[in-house]
Amino acid sequence: MTTSFANLTEFRSLLRSMPDCDGAAMEEARAHDGILTKPPGALGRLEDLAIWYRGWRGGARAEISAPQIIIFAGNHGVAARGVSAFPAEVTAQMVANFQHGGAAINQIARVNGASLDVVPLSLEVPTKDFTAEPAMDEAELVDALRAGWEAVDADADLLVVGEMGIANTTSAAALAGALLGGGAEFWTGRGTGVDDAGLTLKTEVVTEAITLHADKGDGLETLRRLGGRELAGMAGAMARARQLRIPVILDGFICCAAALCLARSAPGALDHTVAGHLSSESGHRRLLEALAKEPLLQLNLRLGEGSGAGLAIGILKTALACHAGMATFAEAGVSDA
Repeated sequence: MTTSFANLTEFRSLLRSMPDCDGAAMEEARAHDGILTKPPGALGRLEDLAIWYRGWRGGARAEISAPQIIIFAGNHGVAARGVSAFPAEVTAQMVANFQHGGAAINQIARVNGASLDVVPLSLEVPTKDFTAEPAMDEAELVDALRAGWEAVDADADLLVVGEMGIANTTSAAALAGALLGGGAEFWTGRGTGVDDAGLTLKTEVVTEAITLHADKGDGLETLRRLGGRELAGMAGAMARARQLRIPVILDGFICCAAALCLARSAPGALDHTVAGHLSSESGHRRLLEALAKEPLLQLNLRLGEGSGAGLAIGILKTALACHAGMATFAEAGVSDA
């Protein structure tokens, strides 16, 4: 099994040769679900989640015991246009907060029994302002993809990827608009909480970016032009998880924009993923619809950091625990007539 790549051509080749789910394992899981002590379908999506998970991990009665959360951080040159309510310095400050255990995602990871890794990506060198030129050259994109790829723990049995990067909702909106159409107004939201004037400016910036970079290549080329290192890191980690057959819970708008770049580069690239939540960022619902992903939670979150997906770890753990731990009708001596 190839464990790395040196350029985008090799990465694209890896994406096209990823393993599929195990259909036999899914059928076995579906049959097992049918004899548990409950009416058919009574656990709703929990049943579907358990069957889906078993298709990627196998195991007669698999449970989740080693979930991993990875937070990627990067800085964006477009932040200098004033598109965020916070200065770019906050990215590094929040990385320190993650590392010292003080952020929301630290608490979410602890409660859900997940390891947490923080991967800052060249914070001292922001990407270029993508309203004037591509955000990254190929070498920079490959380095960020590889950082994500290498951050995945091969012993993990579930992965959540999150991000920190001032101005990255601007990047996500530009990616969605360039790859899906609809215009900047359709995708641009308030992000960190910009006021009306800030939203107008941000929308104008996204329009400039889409105009310059739309229809210039596949999802990875668009990621190079309009993304950030942290979005590329998430994409690389999602791809590595697929190679290792580790299921992934997608987080909010920015994470899903990174995932969209994979989906637009290789059909079926997101089959090993589920959507953790629907955020309050205005474009997230539309992006999930484009990805054909139904969120597990809707809590009006807009924090990033992998927070919504981290919360959904508990949902998936519960689904697997029910599937693995419930008695069958025969074991319980309960009539299934």
